[in-house]
Amino acid sequence: MFSLNKINISFGGILLLKDISFVINKKARIGLTGKNGAGKSTLMKIITGLQEFDSGIVSIPKDTTIGYLPQQMLYPEGKTVFNEAASVFKDITAIPEKIDKLNIELSERTDFESNAYLSIIEKINKLQDIFNNSGGNTYIAETEKTLKGLGFTDVDFERDVAEFSGGWRMRIELAKILLQKPDLLLLDEPTNHLDIESIEWFEQLLISYPGAIVLISHDRMFLDNITNRTIEIATGKIYDYKAAYTKYESLRKERIEQQTASYNNQQKMIRDTEEFIERFRYKATKAVQVQSRIKQLEKIERIEIDQTDISNLSFKFPKAPRSGDIVVDIENLRKQYSKQAVLENIWLTIERGQKIAFIGKNGEGKTTLVRVIKGELEYEGNMKHGYNVKIGYFAQNQDKILDESKTVFETLDDIAVGDIRTKIRDILGNFLFKGEDIDKKVSVLSGGERSRLALAKLMLEPYNLLILDEPTNHLDMYSKDILKHALMQYDGTLLVVSHDRYFLDGLTDEIYEFGNKKIKKHAGDINLFLKKKRLENLKSIEKKSEPVKNAEAQIYTSNNKEIYIKRKELEKEIRKHTKRFKEVESKIEELETFIASTEKILSSGKEISDQLLFSEFDTANRSLDKNMKEWEKLSDIITELNKQKEQIK
Repeated sequence: MFSLNKINISFGGILLLKDISFVINKKARIGLTGKNGAGKSTLMKIITGLQEFDSGIVSIPKDTTIGYLPQQMLYPEGKTVFNEAASVFKDITAIPEKIDKLNIELSERTDFESNAYLSIIEKINKLQDIFNNSGGNTYIAETEKTLKGLGFTDVDFERDVAEFSGGWRMRIELAKILLQKPDLLLLDEPTNHLDIESIEWFEQLLISYPGAIVLISHDRMFLDNITNRTIEIATGKIYDYKAAYTKYESLRKERIEQQTASYNNQQKMIRDTEEFIERFRYKATKAVQVQSRIKQLEKIERIEIDQTDISNLSFKFPKAPRSGDIVVDIENLRKQYSKQAVLENIWLTIERGQKIAFIGKNGEGKTTLVRVIKGELEYEGNMKHGYNVKIGYFAQNQDKILDESKTVFETLDDIAVGDIRTKIRDILGNFLFKGEDIDKKVSVLSGGERSRLALAKLMLEPYNLLILDEPTNHLDMYSKDILKHALMQYDGTLLVVSHDRYFLDGLTDEIYEFGNKKIKKHAGDINLFLKKKRLENLKSIEKKSEPVKNAEAQIYTSNNKEIYIKRKELEKEIRKHTKRFKEVESKIEELETFIASTEKILSSGKEISDQLLFSEFDTANRSLDKNMKEWEKLSDIITELNKQKEQIK
């Protein structure tokens, strides 16, 4: 059992945490939440002993081990991935060498009955017992299993750590922590660099983890699946809820309502007291009462309200300019770096109004294909954009291409047009830029702040194809909810790369799965996809599987050229007949309007001087009959073509 008692800490004279007290039980599952800058990471560092504090007590049982994964860290180099991960077993791996030395010593002795000889044998047996009981026979398999669960392959095991990006190095550090099996796991945004497969594997490991877990995450589904307790840090205090994140949100709303009522009552009492003091300050007969009221005000603990409420925010993207029916058309695309192919034989068509997600392991080509579509990379094969396609693109390194000489406000103000210019401060507030923050130069912003600003900037311009590559990595829950709501209302075409399952839930209607240089298309949203792909080991997201015959989610391999061409031909026929269908339907409406108005004239009983009207009336009726027959025929053709299209998925 760990405990914090009346912890206080200040930075620059500002009290960050005040009288913080709570207990972490042996099998606790706690999510720390609160605004960015509220003190979540600071609290974790206090528990680990990495951060000093002004006053209070942190109690940690003797011989207790703590594993801490911070957001940022220094990564070691000079070892292979496997050796670096297995370095946590250095005490175990040193034992065989000690045993070998003792065996050599035994082989050189002839005093078999001596105490010294027997002592060496005893040492060997003792070391062997320690080796066996400490996992000496299983640590290699356990290390491999953990690394594979986090997305590494057998080939990766022998690569130097220095060859990997920061995100992959973070996974190695996470593997080391998990292999040590500490009594308390402290995880600060552990899913930021994990793909969906690794997140699901990680979740299952944490669910059955024998020790205590405290984690900070902006992944709502991850929190809901792991935690059963939420500690919110707000205005320097903590609020402890015996509930996972989603349930906590509703409980928090009730608390804020009660807090607001108490705040309003207190403010009224303060005003009344101040008015009394001011009114009778100089009356001798009221001096005692005045002094009493002054002391009363001094003793009052002022109620503060955490003003994080997005219930009334409803920002929308500008209306998307109309594009052609086909937004992106890719045929037999191939992309390689140096001599290594990343994507091969890719066939893909994106139609106007579609909302699709790219998912898969890191390094499988999602960002590469996105950059090809954006026009940033050369490739083999064919790729073309449809008519009047205007692309809005949020890249993972978007934060690096902002103008550093501008302020936060100027970055948006320079491109905003129309009524939206009056909402710039609100939009920036949604992305955590408030007060003096909007006057900061881009050059002094952190990487996370720059990413949020770049995303806010993207939301101002009228695009009809939005491509978002990991847009939620640096957003808190509130900003992600605002972005998701805006994207769901967006009337253009959307392509999003994300590992955030809650963010994708209900947002997209098609999933493209990347793996082995190919892509697969899955109808349905992320939850349906995961249900179909989740097997016993929860590691089947990137595995090959047979198509699932289900009316809700027919799965087909989009890299099959014959299937792709057949579908494309059918889609072309459907578009052609649908276009004619709409033309005929419009003609029918026109004829029916004319016939109805003419019938009204003819049945009025008035003398008709224009004899041509009778002829036009007769012609219109014959034309209506002809168009109705064509309308019915076209309807049957389109229905049949759609059936054929469904059958070849």
